[in-house]
Amino acid sequence: MRVAAPEGALGRHVMHKVAWRLIPLLGLMYFFAFLDRVNVGYAALTMNADIGLSAVAYGIGSGIFFIGYVLFEVPSNVMLERFGARIWLARIMITWGLLSGAMALVQGPWSFYLVRFLLGIAEAGFFPGVIYYLTCWFPARHRARVMALFLIALPFSAVIGAPLSTALLGIEAWGLRGWQWMFVLEAVPTVLIGFVVLFVLTNRPQEAKWLSAGEKTWLVQELAAETAGHAQDHRGSLRRALTLPHVWLFGLVYFGILVGLYGFSFWFPQIVASLGQLSNMQVGLATMLPYLVACIVMVWWGRHSDATGERAWHVAGPPLLGALALCASVWLGQPLWVFVALSIAAVGIYSGLPAFWALASTGLSGVAAAGAIALINSLGNLGGFIGPAVIGFTKERTGSYGMSMLLPAACLLLTALMVFVARRSALRASQGSKAS
Repeated sequence: MRVAAPEGALGRHVMHKVAWRLIPLLGLMYFFAFLDRVNVGYAALTMNADIGLSAVAYGIGSGIFFIGYVLFEVPSNVMLERFGARIWLARIMITWGLLSGAMALVQGPWSFYLVRFLLGIAEAGFFPGVIYYLTCWFPARHRARVMALFLIALPFSAVIGAPLSTALLGIEAWGLRGWQWMFVLEAVPTVLIGFVVLFVLTNRPQEAKWLSAGEKTWLVQELAAETAGHAQDHRGSLRRALTLPHVWLFGLVYFGILVGLYGFSFWFPQIVASLGQLSNMQVGLATMLPYLVACIVMVWWGRHSDATGERAWHVAGPPLLGALALCASVWLGQPLWVFVALSIAAVGIYSGLPAFWALASTGLSGVAAAGAIALINSLGNLGGFIGPAVIGFTKERTGSYGMSMLLPAACLLLTALMVFVARRSALRASQGSKAS
């Protein structure tokens, strides 16, 4: 078991300073990214009946976001490398915020599909752009814990968003229904934060006026030394990086994770509502609890991965737990135990993400890193379309949410196995490049 090398006082100070400067803002951005992406799950509690959406139409519309997202993912991340994170991330936030608010205007299935598709195009490149951006600031040995602090915004958006969104469903004013107010009011902060990013975010360490000359020199040299270790493996080439087998394998791993994550997230409020006679607010409070536990476990698991230097089992273990918990939810009849099983599934689905991105981004730098991370994210986000859509079809055919959980469970199980195939391919590529 490899343990991370000790770091001097200067290094610890610089990493602490950079983390406190960047992570709160990036985390807030991701909080609203995920909230604006999945708040449709809470809107569905009343929206589906208002505009005539069937389970199939809702599943397709929820997932069609990811078709637009995937189509524009790699070009968007390459544009981020060209224009800089400050300008491009601000552009992404402002446009997706406006389109998220436009969800209040949908009138039926086709307008629902259209706005969700455009929302995916607008947000394309945000998540892989931030992951790439973090690789420009943090050496590899720090990335799992840093990514855990960033990714905690994902389940935390449900902790806050669940009761907030369900509370907004109760608003009836100026001719707008509650779900329409929810989309508008949750979109406004996204647009405002986009303008903040435009004036606050720093593109690279070399431009950081908030670092002293000595701090800046240490960080630039650390990152340069790490990149130099991979200078002979052709990963500086975008074309080469996009054809590396392990990049595609990591994309398949991420696909399995996101089938489970989005299939679960988009349908969880409706599943909880089906377990008993609950008000919308009670559904929001109940769905908040699993995500709160997932936040805690995600940070602890990411720190544990960095402390031990182990990645593969830290990526594979959580999806395996999630798969077993989803299977258990199918066969448990008592609503309380079904909820407990689904809560454990949430912890499994989310907690392996920091270690995954730390493992998948190892050895990539520059425009090659931007393109490869975008490709992994694009392949993975196809699962964001498959998961919700298949659950919708299954629910329509069987009339039950239970059987619809088997597909995400199967994908999570295969994901756990694929992690080791992808890691072995990455090691072979690294050894082959060093030999040459």
